[in-house]
Amino acid sequence: MLRTILWFIYFWLYQIIALFFLIKIYFLKKFGTPEKAKTYIHKVTHHWAKSMVRATGSKVCVKGLENVPNNGPVLFVSNHQGNFDIPILMGYIDKPKGFIAKIELSKLPLVSTWMKLIQCVFMDRKDLRQSLKAIDQGIEILKSGQSMVIFPEGTRSKGGPMGEFKKGSLRLAQKTNVPVVPIAISGSYKIMEERKGRITPAEVTVHIGKPILLHELPQDMAKNAIALVESTIKDLLNNNP
Repeated sequence: MLRTILWFIYFWLYQIIALFFLIKIYFLKKFGTPEKAKTYIHKVTHHWAKSMVRATGSKVCVKGLENVPNNGPVLFVSNHQGNFDIPILMGYIDKPKGFIAKIELSKLPLVSTWMKLIQCVFMDRKDLRQSLKAIDQGIEILKSGQSMVIFPEGTRSKGGPMGEFKKGSLRLAQKTNVPVVPIAISGSYKIMEERKGRITPAEVTVHIGKPILLHELPQDMAKNAIALVESTIKDLLNNNP
């Protein structure tokens, strides 16, 4: 319990300190260039996310970083085990990226501000019209050159079997022809979900697969691309210790 209390104190203290970073971002946007502002936003959020994960006492092992393309936007497609999946991917994959995130996160003070700065899109899965609009927003962000992350299960598995991927999850890649980079996260649920909200050190493995170019797939495979990506991530999970 003490670790949990200390982690949340650290979390909110960092948010207060980050207000000074927001001031610098404001001046970079007003007097600098969009690229300088974007670079600084990524630097701050990348460091913040990694520090949040490290503060839990957890160790993260990343395999396959060489599979992340250096140039151009990609769609990262990952399984979803726990609340720490977002900071893990932000902090341990050094490529600017936004997330297709649940709409509840948009209500968190300060956190939502930073998520908007990295071009996250908030989705209400209970509202089909809003969900489609969110996907369209994600498509436009990918077209602008920013990478995106989507969790096609739609909810956390919390250590249970990986859920079935939602149809339409790959629409972002299909409409933009960006590479799909499959990711398997193993063990992240142990940080918070396993002990019902208590922060606990865990060993987490992030296994990054080779990019999949949907527009280069044979027609029969392209029609069922979501099943191909789902099975690829399952294979990566099975290769994790």
